Amino acid sequence: MPYPPRVRQMPNAVFHWIRVQTFCYATERKELLEEVMEDLLGEADEYSEDESVGEHGNTMTILEARLTHQRQYRTLFENLGPSVRGWILEDIEDRVDDDCVFYMRLDKQKAVQGVYEPAHHGDVIAITGKVQSHPARKEVAVRNLKEFLTGLTQAPSDSSED
Repeated sequence: MPYPPRVRQMPNAVFHWIRVQTFCYATERKELLEEVMEDLLGEADEYSEDESVGEHGNTMTILEARLTHQRQYRTLFENLGPSVRGWILEDIEDRVDDDCVFYMRLDKQKAVQGVYEPAHHGDVIAITGKVQSHPARKEVAVRNLKEFLTGLTQAPSDSSED
């Protein structure tokens, strides 16, 4: 009897953690940015808010979420959409550093409008994550992240995995 075709499996664990952070300035509505974060992330392990003062004396709130489960990583990257995932894949060597940390920034104003797009300016939602790699080398982290992102475009979501 022939064997069924192999289904491509995503790596068991891609990140140790992901941190998503943005600044809410006095001229912005904090509730709106909280909604944007929730829409992007879904369920996070931890949401936090810290008050801070900018260099010109203006107050701001730092909104931060931490993700530590595989299903949360999948939700985040699925929500970013295929065009952002494609951009990450094209620029992956510059998105992962020598310490196996992934970095990217989303345009915060476009995210408020429901559009996720990479940003190269300061008004952003910053996404940082420690990519799992054994041994801990950039090329291994890049390979693991590529497999994860490619698996998202090929495999249906399965929320039973942690």
